[in-house]
Amino acid sequence: MNVEYTGRQFEITPRIRKAVETGLAKIVKILGDNFKTKVILSVEKHRQRAEITISLRNHPMVGLAEASDMIAAIGEALEHIEQQAVKYKARWRTRKRHAKKKWNGSASRDDVELAVGASSESVVPLLVHKYPATSHTPEPHVVRSKDSVAMRPLTLEEAIKEAEFRDRDVFVFRDPNGKIMVLHRTKDGKMELIEAP
Repeated sequence: MNVEYTGRQFEITPRIRKAVETGLAKIVKILGDNFKTKVILSVEKHRQRAEITISLRNHPMVGLAEASDMIAAIGEALEHIEQQAVKYKARWRTRKRHAKKKWNGSASRDDVELAVGASSESVVPLLVHKYPATSHTPEPHVVRSKDSVAMRPLTLEEAIKEAEFRDRDVFVFRDPNGKIMVLHRTKDGKMELIEAP
């Protein structure tokens, strides 16, 4: 783990280094240890400020905190970064694709062969495939956001501008007649309007 310390009007003690490194140990468990860390600790009057920046590939994570005690400020900044790391890791997992197994046309051990027919001359072989009792479904990633819902009725143009301004892929609003509408951004970047009945 590569940590770069900078103290502005503040001397970095071994106790401070230990507090930062124990906090970073949690983040290493989440993200691994391929990131650079910059820690800037400064004192302005009675405020003790901690700014911790983690550079992970092309995605920097920044934690800022102010407190009356430097250890508390460091802990709060590390909490902010830990929340960002969990969110980043969850987003990364949902985007990761797994190769699907293709059926090669031959039966596996779990398949059962049966014969169907009225008499022994008209018997037709039948192959039955068994599927697992429980299907594997990915865990849904639920995010509750008040930012994706308009609180007042909007026209379609206003709703599009609002969705663009808030940078949302899904935006729910009511039109001036009170009908519920949903704007959805497709993968190619176009906005799609869904009217609720």
